[in-house]
Amino acid sequence: MPLIQICNLHAAVNGKQVLKGVDLSIGRGKVHAIMGPNGAGKSTLAKVLMGDPSFEVTEGEVWFKGQNLLEMAPEERARSGLFMSFQYPAEIAGVSNRSFLALALAAHRKAKQLPPLSEEEFDSFLTQHMQAMGMKPEFIERGINEGFSGGEKKRNEILQMSLFDPDLAILDETDSGLDIDSMKIVAAGVNRLKRVDNGLLVITHYQRLLDYISPDFVHVFTDGRIVQTGDASLALELEAKGYS
Repeated sequence: MPLIQICNLHAAVNGKQVLKGVDLSIGRGKVHAIMGPNGAGKSTLAKVLMGDPSFEVTEGEVWFKGQNLLEMAPEERARSGLFMSFQYPAEIAGVSNRSFLALALAAHRKAKQLPPLSEEEFDSFLTQHMQAMGMKPEFIERGINEGFSGGEKKRNEILQMSLFDPDLAILDETDSGLDIDSMKIVAAGVNRLKRVDNGLLVITHYQRLLDYISPDFVHVFTDGRIVQTGDASLALELEAKGYS
């Protein structure tokens, strides 16, 4: 059984059809990349999978680990093992990274029927993952993404991903705005989490991210649907020739 099975998915926003019949199956241990021009619907697909209420699913089915994903609330999707890294992570003043991560991880562990971590255990766990992401200790007491650079925000997203260890992670243009050093750090963080029993969906405009996160499959997304699928060499072809 695939980790996620998307069948003939259609979705609209404000009455405008954006997704027009998406079919995609992601198996465990596989990395899929979606590439396509601006406005093709790539980010819409990510948001629909996470349950963004701005979008209305008008047709199709999505099954995640054997469950009907479209019948689940966004928080249920997250608890079931679905994670999304945002293209433009929000800044939340007044809520520290530490408080947010502690509460979110406690809820995540409770959903998996795991015992809560003590404060000492959590601090040790968090420090370990922050060091792996090259994040300075002072970031943990700052407001969520408050005053962070673009690269720091993306590292913070991957830090969350590493703590929650999802079954399927969706990275929505994580490389957007990153310099080459930040991209290497973010990609290394993603690669550390790859296992034979989880999956990864990478949404990107550019082939350069795929130099560091090697995909098993590359899909070309235009006009609300997947129009071509290939291996990693397809990304190189797109980089050389464009989407036209």
